[in-house]
Amino acid sequence: MSGTALWAAVLAGSLGCYLLKLTGLSVPAAWVEQPWVARIVDFVPAALLAALVAVQAATSGRGLVLDGRLVGLAVAALALAWRAPFIVVLLLAGAAGALVHVVTG
Repeated sequence: MSGTALWAAVLAGSLGCYLLKLTGLSVPAAWVEQPWVARIVDFVPAALLAALVAVQAATSGRGLVLDGRLVGLAVAALALAWRAPFIVVLLLAGAAGALVHVVTG
């Protein structure tokens, strides 16, 4: 990608972000104060984080991979379901992912 094309992409992305922010600020307050909107907005950060974790756990470059990261993610999900302390969740997930990596090479 040439320098000009890169700067054009950066400027287009910046303009898009600005317009998206401006659109959000121009929404009438009465729409935002609806109870159902507040319930949906409460779940947006968790959904975005879950999407980021899923992408990082199941992809490498442009390809789909099945390796120790998915095992670690599954172990972390189980530990969270069992209400383990966060540090225990991290240690279990890391150990499970490392074990799969060692076993599979």
